[in-house]
Amino acid sequence: METSPTLITLHTLPIGARLLVRTKIDWRSAVVSQVSVEKVVISVCSPTGRTYRLRRALETEIIFDGTIPILKIETDEDWRENFTKYDFRW
Repeated sequence: METSPTLITLHTLPIGARLLVRTKIDWRSAVVSQVSVEKVVISVCSPTGRTYRLRRALETEIIFDGTIPILKIETDEDWRENFTKYDFRW
């Protein structure tokens, strides 16, 4: 009997957890900043050195590349090919 892998969702990550997020043009570092009853807020590093917030559904799926959590997208793009590190404090 096979067991199905456990589905990891965004709301199961603790506040402060780091993950990778696909933006319109590249992959960026992000951190879970708030978990509420309705949504999860993540802060994303921007090219200007500031951060901006994204709100996502609680049940947004998280996949792992080794131990790195990644916000799941529909394409099979490899994050390593287009990852941008804007702020070296992250």
